[in-house]
Amino acid sequence: MPKKQKEVIASEKPVDEKPRETTVEFLASLAGVLVTGLFIITFVVQAFEIPSSSMEDTLLIGDHVFVNRVQFAAPTHWMGRLMPYRDLHRDEIAVFMSPEQPGLFLVKRIIGVPGDHIHLRDDVVYRNGEKLVEPFIRHKREEHNPYTDNFPAVPPSETYGVRNEKWAQELPTHVEGDDIVVPPDSYFAMGDNRDVSYDSRFWGFIPRKNLIGRPMFIYWSFETPEGQYEMRGMGDRLEAVAHIVIHFFDETRWSRTLRIVR
Repeated sequence: MPKKQKEVIASEKPVDEKPRETTVEFLASLAGVLVTGLFIITFVVQAFEIPSSSMEDTLLIGDHVFVNRVQFAAPTHWMGRLMPYRDLHRDEIAVFMSPEQPGLFLVKRIIGVPGDHIHLRDDVVYRNGEKLVEPFIRHKREEHNPYTDNFPAVPPSETYGVRNEKWAQELPTHVEGDDIVVPPDSYFAMGDNRDVSYDSRFWGFIPRKNLIGRPMFIYWSFETPEGQYEMRGMGDRLEAVAHIVIHFFDETRWSRTLRIVR
């Protein structure tokens, strides 16, 4: 009897074991993940921090947003119809390189696209003859600015905050009647916090080539003092990082997390 049992056991096939991943295969998989992530971060989305109050209350200082870099990019033949390219629409928010200060990223709302006729009267925007209803704008200025409130009827001047001499000279060439006309491949933008926004009224149009993308959503928001982005010293940066570490939980604006940007 024992001999028969041994024969049965010996005739059974061994269970196949799942082959283990080799070190080379693991490194190849890891490299694939890293390359995919790097591609997405480099070409598809990019993280930005809102540095100023010009877009309040839509975007606050310290809001960290993911920006879609693909949507407004110039179409390429090799990608064909795989990427959702399209033109920028009126009233959309866009991130772009400053036409005035190289290397500076700005975020504003697009008020005019190529061909649009725009003017302001008593701080109200008219586009192509129609008065705009803008529920997203905010006013917090105490003093009246004739230049920005009645643009472009009042000539630009340093008295009204126009420091860009090139724009001051160029502006009249784009005026037709009461309106400023947006030229081809350009955009006219203003901040939602209309009274304090340093925007197209002060430095001109945004060239299409300067567009970076559209903010999609806020992934993190932290209470940040105004002007912190101007502090570039190593000591200031270390102090800011330490403050974030210590106050991460009590100064994070949790209610703004994952909020869609509109």
